[in-house]
Amino acid sequence: MKKKYLALVLAASMVIGTLAGCGSSTTTTESSAPAETTAESAAESTEAAESTEASTEAATEEAAASGEHGPSSEAAPAWEDYDARIAEIKTTTDLAAREALMHEAEDELMSTWAIMPLYYYNDVYMQSEDVDNIYANLYGYKYFGFATAPGNTLSLQIASEPDKLDPALNSTVDGACLAILAFSGLFTYDENGQLVPDLAESYTESEDGLTYTFTMKDGLTWSDGTPLTAADVEYSWQRLANPDTGADYAYLADVIAKNDDGTLQVEASEDGKTFTVQLVAPCPYFLDLCAFPAFYPVPQAAVEGADGYAENPGAWCTEAGFVSSGPFVCTGWTHNESMTYEKNPNYYNADAVTLERIDFMLSDDDTAVWNAFMDGSLQFIDSIGTDNMETAKGMPEYHNIPTLGTYYAGFNVNSPIFEGKTVQQAADMRKAMNLLVDRQYIVDTIAQADQEIANTFIPTGMSDGQGGEFRVNDDAYTYPNEEAVGYFDPTDLEGNLEEARTLLEGAGFVFDENGMLSAETPLNLTYLTNEGTGNVAIGEALQQDFAQIGINLTIETREWSVFLNERKDGQFDFAREGWNADYNDPINMLEMWTTDSGNNDMQFGR
Repeated sequence: MKKKYLALVLAASMVIGTLAGCGSSTTTTESSAPAETTAESAAESTEAAESTEASTEAATEEAAASGEHGPSSEAAPAWEDYDARIAEIKTTTDLAAREALMHEAEDELMSTWAIMPLYYYNDVYMQSEDVDNIYANLYGYKYFGFATAPGNTLSLQIASEPDKLDPALNSTVDGACLAILAFSGLFTYDENGQLVPDLAESYTESEDGLTYTFTMKDGLTWSDGTPLTAADVEYSWQRLANPDTGADYAYLADVIAKNDDGTLQVEASEDGKTFTVQLVAPCPYFLDLCAFPAFYPVPQAAVEGADGYAENPGAWCTEAGFVSSGPFVCTGWTHNESMTYEKNPNYYNADAVTLERIDFMLSDDDTAVWNAFMDGSLQFIDSIGTDNMETAKGMPEYHNIPTLGTYYAGFNVNSPIFEGKTVQQAADMRKAMNLLVDRQYIVDTIAQADQEIANTFIPTGMSDGQGGEFRVNDDAYTYPNEEAVGYFDPTDLEGNLEEARTLLEGAGFVFDENGMLSAETPLNLTYLTNEGTGNVAIGEALQQDFAQIGINLTIETREWSVFLNERKDGQFDFAREGWNADYNDPINMLEMWTTDSGNNDMQFGR
């Protein structure tokens, strides 16, 4: 009942905030009131008038410190409570309370309306019929290492130039696929999607669930023949958590207990045979982390001996020939064109690897990729352009498999488009734009792979951590829109359009007699996306949806790695986003939004 009450309070607060905002008739009246009041009182003396600017700045700083708004913008939400809630989720041992906290966290996230969920992911690709044993897990990761193909050579495409190959620094799905090919972790996923030991031979777990001890396989080596031991795992996990490394996924290590100096409570035995980990609290997904690329061991000598290491912790694997531990090694890399991986003879399970060579085409040109598959140059492609999707679905090479994730767009909460607005007005602006989108049109005409339209961030099918599904209404929790099982009804296009206008009016925007934004209160913003026909087409659909009430959306495209870094740095108003879960627990979709997370693209708390 407690969770249901929280959801009802959330829904009520959204309505109250909207009604309160309706009292403002211009874009600046409400937000400028404190400054006007200060100036009015300061008019009593010249000296006071001269101090108005300093007083306003002090008031802004005081408001941020009091939790009224974010530190960089008066329109951004305060985020301390969210950070505290995520920390509590990671330490509580009461599973029912944990699920309640995760619903509260998603409620708070969605109340900002900085997230615009569009549809829940599935995974589509093309695979030649003479290729076997490529498999994927629920998180979008492809496993090519044990594939079979004619001539023991496989040619494929998964993306364009990878951003980073260092397992600790990567935060993309294509980068994870390459890490899985070249490196190994304590655990991995088999062809049935089940966790199985990889570098570990076995493990033990203490009765209280706080201590894990892994025993390493005998005779493990790096690709250069040097020994790979538990000491390498210890080094790599400490490196992941070290702020100097700059890993986007450093927060995943927060489940591990820390020493007073901030280092992790992990330890390799003197003989390098065992690796022991102390957790903060029992963690139901800990073994999933052991199979996640960010936790893969990397070779310390190669990492720290690379030219440029002091400036770039990932400098050691920016060219072919780097030391690794998986079934394949990278032997060729023509940047922005191709990569070559060859069988690693020093891989512990090399006898199970039949391929001798894998060639990657690095491209996001959907037409070129499709043509290469059709003429036999490629045997596997992981992207299918919008123009080819209908044809692809009728071919035996087409595959459509389930994944856990959400394709969405997102707003930078510190964007200049929200200047002069209160926190609530900015949220109402974002909610209005959320409501304008025809998601079914995007799925039917662009994505075209039978995706389910989304009205939550945490996707359909994700576990609740107690053996059930998270995205359901039950006795403990009901979504704000009970019938639609989410935060709004994405199918009520007419009602959503009217609500969008009301929300924008409450935020100070004026409409003309035709229901279009007036010239006196325009709304202009830019949509940042990477290249690719589907991504650009979705941007164009959003552009059309916004235009129905006069919002002007400009689309800007970037090459993949440039796009990733601009988005991460907050150099955008509104951007294309997508998140495949890293493991089957809602916390993975929630912890990414903490202030210090390297994946906090929306800039919450910053």
